[in-house]
Amino acid sequence: MTRFDAHAAELLDGLITLRRELHGAVEVGLYLPETQRILLRELADLGLEVSVGESLSSITAVLRGGRPGPVVLLRGDMDGLPVTEASGLDFAAVSGAMHACGHDLHMAGLVGAARLLAAQRDDLPGSVIFMFQPAEEGPGGAEPMLAEGVLDAAGERPVAAYAIHVDSAVPSGQLVTREGAMMASANALELVVRGTGGHAAFPHLAIDPVPVAAQLILAMQTFAARRLPATDQAVISVTTLSSDAEAGNILAASVSMEANIRTLSAATLEVVSTELPEMLTGIAEANGCTLDTDFIAAYPVTVNDPAETREVLAVLDEIVGAERVVRREAPYMASEDFSYVLDEVPGAMIFLGAASADGPKPLHSDDAIFDDGVLGLQATVLAELAWRRLARG
Repeated sequence: MTRFDAHAAELLDGLITLRRELHGAVEVGLYLPETQRILLRELADLGLEVSVGESLSSITAVLRGGRPGPVVLLRGDMDGLPVTEASGLDFAAVSGAMHACGHDLHMAGLVGAARLLAAQRDDLPGSVIFMFQPAEEGPGGAEPMLAEGVLDAAGERPVAAYAIHVDSAVPSGQLVTREGAMMASANALELVVRGTGGHAAFPHLAIDPVPVAAQLILAMQTFAARRLPATDQAVISVTTLSSDAEAGNILAASVSMEANIRTLSAATLEVVSTELPEMLTGIAEANGCTLDTDFIAAYPVTVNDPAETREVLAVLDEIVGAERVVRREAPYMASEDFSYVLDEVPGAMIFLGAASADGPKPLHSDDAIFDDGVLGLQATVLAELAWRRLARG
């Protein structure tokens, strides 16, 4: 039992209603005016210091406790994905966008944590920053929120930061985390292979970039398997591929492609970002082509602070029982821009199972369904982690 259990049970129906409203009002990217409006309405009666972003539709809300103490940050992301929903739910989004990654639960759960903590503000030993962040799915909302001062919103930097991510593929109510690297970095390598083009009947009179592009794709997979240590691998996936040929009897003059690259350490990222383009350029030139490359760094590795995570695990064991807490052996190869916050503040990202009774569904799928019955637990865990960390000073 926690200090918040009874109140969380009372809030559950309202949090489910809020989550379903947010689900239907889903928006994508940095500018989420309707989502922001709903959240501001929900926070209006809690006596928080609320501000909104200048360059994005973010919300920062500060709860001042009645007792002196440090600052803790709790974060929830706000945006959806450009996915047409096929869940069949009676509250399904119909706009062509979808909360297929559970961010509607993240927002509702964070509102629930704010309600739980505000109800006991007189005894709260410090302050809590509630960070509602757009554009986690891209182009990234954490960096602009950091630039606009979210970490200084309470007057001093947080001593810890926590976030919960629901997972529709994990049994409902199961909690998952680990010390150290929790999620991979996300990066991209854009490539343009240039030949000469020509007539499809006379390839010997041209330099065809298409078979060269095929060699480059295979070389990228070989690079990941043979140029990197097995203990610190990368995932390299070619996700787009197109040529400039406009007819079936024309050899392309150029082929464009993009590779998505996931790594788990700065050292591996340095190897991939420098040596991979060099190797691919050599292959292209050996075949008479030129190669333009552009390496685009996106989200860094999400690193859970080991000491904070050990404290988190102890709290989770106490709240739900050790049998429902999974200490994950390997990081997820997906990425998160909560990584930017954890680069500045020690803390942890936790996954909460929310698979529905219909069975597990992968995140980002058009038929993903989440068990929003976990919202009470989600709010309780966030509130309890914040309270415990503040009490530690």
